[in-house]
Amino acid sequence: MANILLIYGHPKTPNSFNFSLKEKLVFALKERGHNVLVRDLYEVSFNPLLSSDDLSKFHNNEIPDDIRREHEFIKNADIIIFIYPIWWAGSPAIIKGYIDRVFSYGFAYMYKGNKVVGLLTDKRAVIINSNGSPYDFYEKAGYYNAIKKVTDEGIFAFCGFKRIKHIFFGGIMNKTPEEKTTDIKKAIDETIIEIEAK
Repeated sequence: MANILLIYGHPKTPNSFNFSLKEKLVFALKERGHNVLVRDLYEVSFNPLLSSDDLSKFHNNEIPDDIRREHEFIKNADIIIFIYPIWWAGSPAIIKGYIDRVFSYGFAYMYKGNKVVGLLTDKRAVIINSNGSPYDFYEKAGYYNAIKKVTDEGIFAFCGFKRIKHIFFGGIMNKTPEEKTTDIKKAIDETIIEIEAK
């Protein structure tokens, strides 16, 4: 049994692919006995703006209350799942802001001399992304590899995560309901395999 924190960053209605994926994945994980906590960043009105007040507090070894709360959720998780769409070859602003504010110095990473030390070494991550452009277009253009380089290596490996699984689904806007159902099943199956891997 794993403690799972699911960070959800999509603003659309319950008809969206991301929302259906989130709901079905949570159900499947709970059915298998895992503990799942969902943080829907839009629903909780997470503030993604790293402010001068935040920075001042960080420099004084203080943590703003809303960030401290997210730190506790991360500390209690074995695995963090991110579900969000790719917009303009990157993450939505609310996801980027979550990383900016929550994966803070002294919590997620630190420096020892010229060496980076990741501090979240007991965590694993699963990232599930959808995008409107066709999968082959993103693949051939190298966008998926670039996204993995920035996200998997530049964020999660940098912060010490011991395993990272990244799942992409392209061309979502033009897929049939049946194709979306197949994609959701694939995402659930691959996530469960990753979570339950020894």
